[in-house]
Amino acid sequence: MTELHDTDSAPKRRSWLVVLPVLVFAALAALFWLRLGDTDVSRIPSALIGRPAPATVLPPLEGLYAAGAQVPGLDPAQFKGKVSVVNVWASWCVPCHDEAPLLTKLSDDKRIQVVGINYKDNPDNARRFLGRYGNPYGIVGVDANGRGAIEWGVYGVPETFVVGRDGKIAYKLVGPITADNLDKVLKPEIDKALAGS
Repeated sequence: MTELHDTDSAPKRRSWLVVLPVLVFAALAALFWLRLGDTDVSRIPSALIGRPAPATVLPPLEGLYAAGAQVPGLDPAQFKGKVSVVNVWASWCVPCHDEAPLLTKLSDDKRIQVVGINYKDNPDNARRFLGRYGNPYGIVGVDANGRGAIEWGVYGVPETFVVGRDGKIAYKLVGPITADNLDKVLKPEIDKALAGS
């Protein structure tokens, strides 16, 4: 009878040893999800805040015209004396399609200049994208190889920066512009930059 009892407990012990790693994995997965799931990706800090905008020169998007003239590419000298909103975008970026109408509306504010950095995009697709939604950008630099985005510290597309009149980066928004963060975050940051010297 004792032998029978020992053989019954061995399978129970083995089943716990099989289930234990699964339980540990599930607990760790839940912990990571809770810790990472509640973070707002748009609040990722940038080492460039308070520093001069990168001296990135990018060529224009060929064939993109406004008022009969080629829209210029990116030159760091264009930031001096103006508050700029720099948006990194691409036609293949799904959230960029959602934020495009909001950028077009934002470009109506003549106190600022809206600058686009077109990231690793096909020029024809980029022009079609701007034709579809309207071109909010007074300046569009083409970052064909992604080097400019690296210099700007871009995590992913889209991202938006506010550059003050002094040419320094005042704010960085990671992720798309939404109606909510446009009014609650981006516009107040633009107003702060406009109020600054």
